[in-house]
Amino acid sequence: MTTMPLSTLARRLALPLAGFVMMAIPGAFAEERPVITTTNASADEIREFCTNIADAARDQRYLLQKQELENLQKDVDERIKTLEARRAEYEDWLTRRNAFLKQAEGGLVEIYRKMKPDAAAAQLAELNPQIASAIVMKLPPRQSSTILGEMPADKAALLTRIIAVAGDANTSKDPS
Repeated sequence: MTTMPLSTLARRLALPLAGFVMMAIPGAFAEERPVITTTNASADEIREFCTNIADAARDQRYLLQKQELENLQKDVDERIKTLEARRAEYEDWLTRRNAFLKQAEGGLVEIYRKMKPDAAAAQLAELNPQIASAIVMKLPPRQSSTILGEMPADKAALLTRIIAVAGDANTSKDPS
């Protein structure tokens, strides 16, 4: 075995030795960070801390829930106002419509009352059966019978059926 001179051996070990020394120095290449120290807290201290902040956390949660409920209440109130306004508009429209229908109904019945039975029968046969039967019901019985006699049999039977069902308290409101 050949022995190396000491200087050669020192040169070969210098670099690894320098690296080892640099790694052994704490924080030589590390970033400077704040040192966080922890105390050895007992389980009782931890429990006490959690208990102390639980009330504040609960209060904060209740406050957030209360704010959310208040926002929802405002939204509901706005929607109620909108619905009330629409309901008032609808009631106004319905009142005007009913007044018009009452006027028109009286005038319409009077028109058919003054018509000749054959002309009235032809026109009523072409109308919606519910409307035609309502008009026939408001005419005097003698005139209604003459008009129904002038109508085609199937139309007259349909109107008669609607009138009969309308007068029966045991049937539903839908005559069909």
